Amino acid sequence: MNILGIGSRIKHETYGLGVVTNVTSKHYWVTFIDNGLETIDIDSDFEVIDAVEDEVDTVSFYEVETILRNMLKKWSDVSEIVPIGDKWKDGKLILEPGGTNLKSKELPIDGFFHKIVMVRDRIRVMEQKINSSNLEEQEKIDLQQYITRIYGSLTTFNVLFKNKSQQFVGSRSK
Repeated sequence: MNILGIGSRIKHETYGLGVVTNVTSKHYWVTFIDNGLETIDIDSDFEVIDAVEDEVDTVSFYEVETILRNMLKKWSDVSEIVPIGDKWKDGKLILEPGGTNLKSKELPIDGFFHKIVMVRDRIRVMEQKINSSNLEEQEKIDLQQYITRIYGSLTTFNVLFKNKSQQFVGSRSK
């Protein structure tokens, strides 16, 4: 099956005469004289009046963007959007020193949370690099146990996460 290029003219049984204005991997976007813009499946029934043989990129921008986002998420330290729990939004973290003559410190909790998420993401990247490295299997296992313990130490901060699926998980008791 030859894919039509943009500018091809067709006659569709339901919509009438039209011109192909966009092509994706599954659909033609066709502007019909009597029915306006419609999307039709590439393999649907229609008569080709005038085929334009053009280099057509049948991968949509959305598909490219999705593939790129998944690759970046897997192989870089670019973090996903991790929402803070609703009750903590616009809150502050107050650090009170032990001595009464010392000044306390206030931090926006959103900034603190962002740093916690960055630590989590960098640990994940380190874990991926260890797993894909040329280390001996026992060395990988030893380092993985350290990482699991790090995650376990950070579970205190799980209270800040809105989504349970994004929280820290240490070793589980069996």
